[in-house]
Formats: sequence, structure tokens, C-alpha cells
Amino acid sequence: MAADLTFYTNPMSRGQTVRWMLEELGVPYETVLLDYGTTMKGADYLAINPMGKVPAIVHKGNIVTEVAAICVYLAEAYPEAGLKPKGGALADYYRWIFFAAGPIEAAFADQAAGFIPPEDKQAMFGYGTFERATDTLEKAVAGKTYVAGDSFSAADVYVGSMINFLTTFGMLAPRPAFADYIAGITARPTFKRAKEIDEALIAQREAAAPA
Repeated sequence: MAADLTFYTNPMSRGQTVRWMLEELGVPYETVLLDYGTTMKGADYLAINPMGKVPAIVHKGNIVTEVAAICVYLAEAYPEAGLKPKGGALADYYRWIFFAAGPIEAAFADQAAGFIPPEDKQAMFGYGTFERATDTLEKAVAGKTYVAGDSFSAADVYVGSMINFLTTFGMLAPRPAFADYIAGITARPTFKRAKEIDEALIAQREAAAPA
């Protein structure tokens, strides 16, 4: 019997964020591993994601791509997991997920490419300046255990994964607010289990690679 939920990924990709989200759900899922430049660009997978990139999920025949969209979708598809907050916390939930997916993503992409918008063009860019975007991200988590309300949510999976990745690889300067926030959410058993799964897959692939 086919799984209701299929996860397409590469362990060395943003699929690690979706892996964490799936482990938080605690539901069965099938994993399909893809390789860059080969199966990821093959006709079978391009029929799922014409961009030829991972991650993607297929849930009961419905295709979802883009990490933020997948996290939001899964939180709604599996309400019993409690990963979508209620009440006033819902505002911060949507706000910070899409702030990270929009302005923060764009700011760091431009920064990595060595592009700095000229002062007279900053209004054309959703993040304004790199400094403004990162300062705003700091305010989003400063003094908080969770980014949206008083309980862990899909927003912490997405925003937390981004901050953790950027600080780990030196793309985001370490700040106490980031360190405190990340320390809390990455202590979760589900985060550790997701990392163990992907790290084991990476090790297997490296061991199988030609010398």
C-alpha cells in the first residue's frame, strides 16, 4: 500500500528542514532520495517539481514544493501535531515564516553573491538592507523561547532552521538572541533524530562514492 506522504529530498539540502518537520509530525512517510544533476533533473521528478530542486512532498496526490509552503501545509494537514498556533500567536506564525522565506532569503542570497543594492534602489528590494533584515530577525526571536506564542510550531522549524544554518556556516554573525533561541529548539529530540537520519544518509553516500 502506497504511503499517503512521500518526501523527495537530498540529505545535503534544505530538505533537512522538512525532515525535521516530518519528525515533529510523527506520521509515516516514504523518503525518495534524489541526486543533483541526475535524478533531480529526470523526467519523473520534473513532473513533480519543474524547477528540478528539492525538497518536495506529495500528500494524498497533492504536490507541495518550497520549504516554507511545505511546513505550513503539513501543520494544517496534521492538526493533531499541534504545530499551527491559535489565537493571537497565529499572526506571528505567518509573519515570521514568510519574513524568513522572503526578505531574509533574498538578503542572504544577494549577500552571498556579493550584491549590495545601491542606496537609491533599496526601496525596490523587500529587505531594504542586509543589516535591517538581520536586525529585524534578531528582534523576532530576542527573549523568546518560541517565535510565535508560547508553544513550539512550524514557524520554529522554518525560522529556526534558517538561523541555525546561517550561524553554523558563518553567514549570520553570532548574537546572543540567536544563540539562546537556537539552543532551545535544537535540543528537541525530534531535531536530533532528523539530523541523525540525514547525517547517516550523507555518510552512506560518501562511503559509496568512487574513490
